[in-house]
Parts: sequence; C-alpha cells; structure tokens
Amino acid sequence: MDGGQPRRRVRADAQRSIDALLTAAAEVFVSSGVDAPVRQITAKAGVGAGTLYRHFPQRSDLIAAVFRHEVDACADAAPSLMAEYEPVEALARWLRRFSGFIATKRGLSAALHSGDPAYDSLPSYFRQRFVPVLGALLDAAAEAGQIRSGTDPEDLLRAVGNLTLPAQEDDDGHTRRMIDLLVDGLRYGTRAGSG
Repeated sequence: MDGGQPRRRVRADAQRSIDALLTAAAEVFVSSGVDAPVRQITAKAGVGAGTLYRHFPQRSDLIAAVFRHEVDACADAAPSLMAEYEPVEALARWLRRFSGFIATKRGLSAALHSGDPAYDSLPSYFRQRFVPVLGALLDAAAEAGQIRSGTDPEDLLRAVGNLTLPAQEDDDGHTRRMIDLLVDGLRYGTRAGSG
C-alpha cells in the first residue's frame, strides 16, 4: 500500500524496473544524498529517465517509495531469521539489519524532515511495520528464556537508532558492538544471561 491507497497490478518487467530504481536510488541517496542527479540513479539501475519519471513523477514520490521499500525489506527479513536462528541470535541479527536501515534513512533524513506533506505518512508506516516485527522477535527470545520480558519494541527501536552512527564513521564496527552490548543487557537477569 502507498499512503493507504491500494496498489495497482504491475507487469513483471515494470516491477523489475521499479525494484532496480528503488535499489539504485537507496544506494545513491546514502552516498550522494537525495538531491543526486537523476542520471546517477538511472545509470545505476540500468533504465532510462523516462522509466523513472513514469513511475515516480516527483522526486518526493521516489524518496517516499525508497523509504517504504527499505522498511519492507528490513521488516520482511525477520521471519527467515526467526526460522534459521535461536531467538536471541535472530533478534541480534535483525537489530544489526535495522541499524543498516538507519544508515539508509540518514541519507533520506533532510527530505523526510523537510515539512513536505508527501512524507507525512512515513513515520506511522515505520512504526506499523517495525513495532510488530520487533515485538515478535522480543517475545520469542523472552519465551525461550534468553532475554528478560517486558521490553518495549518502540523503546528498543529508538535506542538502536540513537546508537547507530553514520556509516562512514563506523569503520571500526562501533554500531555492531553497541547492538551486541544492548542484546547482552536484555539477557541480564535470565538464566541464560547469568551464567
């Protein structure tokens, strides 16, 4: 859904172009900011400018779509992590992935906080997608006795956001170490954390 409106069905080739544009734009926004030239995005995506403007007539349409795409990719990673890893490890891996999302969001930050009404729905989209996902990860780890129960997912999202440094300042793995420390703190007081 896009701002509460149902999605139109898109042909497979058009969807590939959209996906390529969103992936390319996310990378370009991180490295060059949201005002990067359109040709930089289209060259990276391997499509023409007409394709970009057909799907995203305004730059704000592209920025909002990139934000939603990145939110969805991060949120959608949780179920496979939960299936593959022990609950606390799935939680830690997802929090690291979320910190990567924060790096992308920093590239969008100026636009998202510009006051443009095109972005008004994005904070609630963020919460609607991430709070239940993180809540499920926290509940699974708590039920397994691997972390203490009662952690508020919104508080943890905020904490990780505050811990996360811009990618260029994180060459020594600071964010990863801080997330590991935060997860260790969640273990405090459980049988698994006291041994």
